[in-house]
Amino acid sequence: MTAIPLSTARLWDKHPRELIAFGVLAAAVTVASAGAALSTPGLDGLSRPSAEAPPPAPPPLLIRDVAPEQALTLNQEIPLASGPNPAAVPFSTVSLSTATRSQALECLTSAAYYEAGNESDDGLRAVAQVVLNRVRHPAFPSSVCAVVFQGSTRATGCQFSFTCDGSLLRSPSTASWARARRIAHAALSGFVYAPVGWATHYHANYVLPYWAPTLAKNAVIGAHLFYRWDGGWGRPPAFTQRYARREPDSATLRTISLAAFAARGATPVVPPEAVVEEIPGAEVAKAEPGRVAIRFNLVQFNQAREAAEKAPREPYVEKVAASDNLRWSLSDKPGTAEAPLGRSAAATSSSSETSKQAGDAL
Repeated sequence: MTAIPLSTARLWDKHPRELIAFGVLAAAVTVASAGAALSTPGLDGLSRPSAEAPPPAPPPLLIRDVAPEQALTLNQEIPLASGPNPAAVPFSTVSLSTATRSQALECLTSAAYYEAGNESDDGLRAVAQVVLNRVRHPAFPSSVCAVVFQGSTRATGCQFSFTCDGSLLRSPSTASWARARRIAHAALSGFVYAPVGWATHYHANYVLPYWAPTLAKNAVIGAHLFYRWDGGWGRPPAFTQRYARREPDSATLRTISLAAFAARGATPVVPPEAVVEEIPGAEVAKAEPGRVAIRFNLVQFNQAREAAEKAPREPYVEKVAASDNLRWSLSDKPGTAEAPLGRSAAATSSSSETSKQAGDAL
């Protein structure tokens, strides 16, 4: 048994209550510290057990069928997120092998060039920052090349469109490629482009993805709009994934993506006459070389239109037995099958009930 020092014994005799209170407080602080050490940020920004919820899946790049002018207007109506927009932390490959740095540089240069080659230097920096933000987020691969070429073998599954639409067949401009390479090198050496914060998504302002209103828009750089997940998955504590410190071969990834593009085949060129023949009541008339003239038989056209209006229609989502994800993505109305990305189902249900009560009150 350990002997109690004389000074401690005297203190106990004089202040027993104070010592007991101090001991209880110290025990409470110890328990709280242990609980915090075993938790990680959750969707609501608070702590949660690390295994409680998986990271959200990247939304597919499905574009609403609207004209560019209308997309510009609708995109402007999406407000910038309020609150802080902290800058990302530096990302550096300086300590890695020459081969790893070379592969990362090639992939990041490709992303900056093909995605924002016509933009200013800041436009290229913003795209490069998004790639590096994704490397750190558990929803994405943990290397630069894997992030850039994610889904490149699928026509609609690629995360960066240049990897699956044949853009890689286009030889880059020497000067523009050098500019993109310079910016990519800086990003891989620790440069941080602060205005986009921790954004993990972006799109051009003349298109409108279905997911745009569900994320938090936190920056506008040139012709691109940048987004992060709303809630905890878009905040700095969520970016906990460690860099793999090795890169797949960029040339191999490029070859695979182009092979997949070739396998899908180019869209066949159909002569105008063949298209016209499929239009009820339409006939090809004589015209000058290089032009196509169409003449309509209104009787046949009206008969075909009436038949089409009376024909039963099966919704596309039913015809293809679409999943809940696809139904939500193809809908221009708030879905009931899924909550907005980055928000818990409970929070969404609570918000819906509150809105309903407010509406009933009006």
